[in-house]
Amino acid sequence: MRWWPTRDRHADLERELRSDLELAEEEHRENGLSPEEARYAARRAFGNPTLIKEQTREAWGWMRLERFQQDLRYALRGFARNPMFTIAVIATLAVAIGATTAVFSVVDRILFRSLPYANDDRLVSIGTVHSLERQEFMMGMFFFDWRDNQKPFEVMATQSTMPHPCDLVETNPAQLNCLTFDAGLLPLLGISPVVGRNFLHEEDRPNGPHVVLISYGFWQDHFNRDPSILDRTIDIDGNPARVVGVLPKDFQFPTLQSADVIFPMALNRADQPTANGGFGYPMRTFARLKPGVSIEQAREEMEPLFEHTRDTLIRPDVRKDIHLSIRSLRDRETQDVQSAVWILLGSVFGVLLIACANVASLMMARGAARERELAVRSALGASRRRLIRQTLTEAALLSLAGAAAGMALAEGLLRVFVDLTPTGIPFLNRAALDLRIALFTILLSLLCAGLFRLLPALQTPRVVALASRAAKSRESTVLRQVLVAGQIAVTVILLSGAALLLKSFQNMEEQRLGMQTGGVFTVQIALPHFRYNTDQKLMDFFLQAEAAVRRLPGVRTVAISDSVPPGGWMSGGRWSGLIVEGKPQPTPGTGGTLAVRTVIPDYFRALNISIIRGRNFTEEERRSGEPVTIISRLMAARLFPGEDPIGRRIRCGSQWCTVIGMAENVKNGGLLEPDDPEIYFLRHSTTDNWAGRTPLIVVDSVLSPKATVPWVRSEIAHLDPTVPVTTETLNEQISKLADRPRFETALLGFFALCGLLMAVIGLYGVIAFVATQRTQEIGVRMALGATRPDILRLITSEGVRLIVLGGVVGLGAALGTAQLLKGLLFNVAPRDPFSYIAVALLLAIVALSATLIPARRAASVDPMQALRTE
Repeated sequence: MRWWPTRDRHADLERELRSDLELAEEEHRENGLSPEEARYAARRAFGNPTLIKEQTREAWGWMRLERFQQDLRYALRGFARNPMFTIAVIATLAVAIGATTAVFSVVDRILFRSLPYANDDRLVSIGTVHSLERQEFMMGMFFFDWRDNQKPFEVMATQSTMPHPCDLVETNPAQLNCLTFDAGLLPLLGISPVVGRNFLHEEDRPNGPHVVLISYGFWQDHFNRDPSILDRTIDIDGNPARVVGVLPKDFQFPTLQSADVIFPMALNRADQPTANGGFGYPMRTFARLKPGVSIEQAREEMEPLFEHTRDTLIRPDVRKDIHLSIRSLRDRETQDVQSAVWILLGSVFGVLLIACANVASLMMARGAARERELAVRSALGASRRRLIRQTLTEAALLSLAGAAAGMALAEGLLRVFVDLTPTGIPFLNRAALDLRIALFTILLSLLCAGLFRLLPALQTPRVVALASRAAKSRESTVLRQVLVAGQIAVTVILLSGAALLLKSFQNMEEQRLGMQTGGVFTVQIALPHFRYNTDQKLMDFFLQAEAAVRRLPGVRTVAISDSVPPGGWMSGGRWSGLIVEGKPQPTPGTGGTLAVRTVIPDYFRALNISIIRGRNFTEEERRSGEPVTIISRLMAARLFPGEDPIGRRIRCGSQWCTVIGMAENVKNGGLLEPDDPEIYFLRHSTTDNWAGRTPLIVVDSVLSPKATVPWVRSEIAHLDPTVPVTTETLNEQISKLADRPRFETALLGFFALCGLLMAVIGLYGVIAFVATQRTQEIGVRMALGATRPDILRLITSEGVRLIVLGGVVGLGAALGTAQLLKGLLFNVAPRDPFSYIAVALLLAIVALSATLIPARRAASVDPMQALRTE
């Protein structure tokens, strides 16, 4: 059986129809009619042969495919006849679809794609939060009580709060990051080692066997993926440990931290009441919800247990600052990034809408040029459905071609995004164009085809088009104008968001830091704990390093501190924990937090922080261990309003510290967060002042850091050639803090400029089209005495109406959606009038320029030539 209507079947149909007509004619001739009358009577009785052919082909069952093939060939021939139109449409779609695909590939990883864990929708982060720690944390005493009495979770597991530096001690030593988790964490996440096994429960106990898991990267870089790594003993910080497994290549910890070596957590319940002031060891805790249990239900069930543990272990004056927190693991990992990526996704979809409207305008212009052709086809019997199918076929071809070009562009854009990835945006480095993204791109292209071709396709060809080669359609012109006004409105929304972010970023860059950053760099020295295991050894090393760096040429000042502003780790405390001599203690849980730094006297000189009242620390006080402190101006204003803070005493630990100076405020909450009051304690040259976090060295040099850093490394190497040294300028640190706002501003600005460019092109096309349609009218007006300025105003007014309409609608929508940007702005109101005025001026200048070009061309037309134009 033949499944396709071949040429033979078409020829058979032709012969059969011709034979039927001939038989009918012969019958009429036999009845006495003339040959001409017989032929006419036979055709009249037989009907429309073309319709019969169509109906017969429909009965064959493959007519739809045949028509699709015809539409395809017809569309390709039409594109070949008008290559500039084809290139313009495909290029416009490629830019819009490429940008949308690249952004979606990033957003998909953050918002939609499953996390790389089993049953990821049931994984939660659980713990407590307070003013000093906004990430969920768990104390040992809480954990055991909750684990034994909780009901909403199938299982709970823990890991240490953060990785700590450790050393691989062997012939090829290395500085590593080590972390601990319990034996239940990998099963909770549904992860199995690629080599070896997980910890056994007997290994995850106090005084258990010394075993470790290692990361895939460490296995690959240090051991060249040697399969005999299992059961090999490696020396970590002088303690031998047996390797029992290797984590998967793409494994990510729930906290998104990285670690090279993982030890069993080996929690001992008996140790918790005596550790960390009776609260137990801190940790991060994760759990899997039971099937059918929501986060809200889990929170309701855990609240009484939380309150019981809190009221049992925590003093009444601190309780109200401690809160229960349960949230999905996705929310913990993405945190405040979600709002930013939704805004970026909305922005790029705005660009896509502008592109679709622009292409629709181009298609309508092409349709106006083909109106007579479509009218002829309609008059010859082509149904409206058939014409719509033809135009949708053309649109689908253009969209798929634009999608193919857009995929190539998306690959390049994605590489740029990954190269510019700022810290704080998770999963961006894992974004890729895979099958899921390819399917999204195909669906997007088909959506574009429907958007930019449906309205033009619904227009019915007019019979009047047969009478003239230049029939004009008022409906087509109005529809194109509406599309352009819509493009302008969306562009205004994008430009307004970009303007707000740009002003926010400018405010962030120009804010006063309260210190100098030029020529200053920090030196971090990771001392192996197994060799520097006492405060005396740690102090001796840093004092020797300080003296060695001071001797270098060009070095003005050397200081030691546990941290430097404006961001990064910083010791903190509660305002309500301050005890000031002669003043009542603040109400527990009030006043927020305060910044605490332990420094030496040259810290203020190295960063050029002014002592605006009193004096700086002295070297004598440093050696003698005298309890003195310096407070910031903000802290003095809050602690001693209207009073002189010098000579007042503040409780620090077990003794009273005398305030000897007041320093100028410095930016200590990062670049975006409000500053905290700050208190400085003196780091004495005694061992009791060197416990805790390893300090860093601050160097201020008259030479460039690039010239000084090698000398610093050489001096440290003379003291201990095995310790890793990391240097970073303050300007580099500040630039990193600005990376994410810079990235968000640049992306939204790029999309806004793309939208503006396409909207201006659309406006130019509409005004040029209107001017061409009104050529005869212009000739008549000029013949009746209209001047060129009159014609210029006539055509320009068309553009001005569109600009005003789109601008007003866009400004209203921008003001209505401005609150969505509030979390991304710094010292800028979401409805900042200057930003919107700037957008209005930019739009007016650019859009009017696009309007004046075709308007001037129309005003310069020859009246006689215009009157002859059809």
